[in-house]
Amino acid sequence: MSAIRPVFYVSDGTGITAETIGHSLLTQFSGFQFVTDRIAFVDDLDKAREAAARIRSAGERYGVRPIVVNSCVDTQLSMLLAESGALMLDVFAPFIEPLERELNQPRQARVGRAHGIVDFDSYHRRIEAMNYALAHDDGVALDYVDADVVLVGVSRAGKTPTCVYLALHYGVKAANYPLTDSDLDNDRLPERLRPYRRKLFGLTIDPDRLQQIRQERRPDSSYSRLETCRREVQAAEAMFARERIPTLSTTHTSIEEISSKVLATFGLQREMF
Repeated sequence: MSAIRPVFYVSDGTGITAETIGHSLLTQFSGFQFVTDRIAFVDDLDKAREAAARIRSAGERYGVRPIVVNSCVDTQLSMLLAESGALMLDVFAPFIEPLERELNQPRQARVGRAHGIVDFDSYHRRIEAMNYALAHDDGVALDYVDADVVLVGVSRAGKTPTCVYLALHYGVKAANYPLTDSDLDNDRLPERLRPYRRKLFGLTIDPDRLQQIRQERRPDSSYSRLETCRREVQAAEAMFARERIPTLSTTHTSIEEISSKVLATFGLQREMF
């Protein structure tokens, strides 16, 4: 049985930074059941005390020292959190001092600044890209003139979440087109996609995994039958190979990895912030 360790992601903002880094760290260790909790917007002393009490309580409940991944920039808040007795992992600590030396300037520790909007143009570009992804999701709109990329694949292969991730994080206008039975019965790329061939990126998936996903959506239907999944995936992969469309399997690939592969394939140089 795996040992239980409570882990808290604490931040004076959303907590996304702390959780992302913390999750990456925890994946390096096996044999533990990490019980995680995010405590966001700890931006004053009272909230820090409440968070410390919550963390201390978890330590008492599980009988083990909690782990805190902390992205609060105010040292007073961090000191109060440390009173919980937890192992404190400060996200910024390893980097601040070397940067201060290099830039010959002390940091300006402002609560919430690390999570705010730095570049309004970039922010608006991401919002526009998100609107585009929603308008061009699942073949709703088929005019891809303004698209940066068009993801193609069978239903439930991971097209929509990848489009949303590309839009929100990189401002990439990503559309997706679901291959229908009539598309898959044809030996060639669907006519409506041909004008945008250079923008196409194929997503495929293991049929067994696809069957599991579809079974959750439409239990015991022809749509979720394993033979249906096998036929569709085989036809889609044959089409991608015939048309020389860059392809990636999403079976064991995270959305972040899929997105990075798409960006690299099309040479899209976009920053996250």
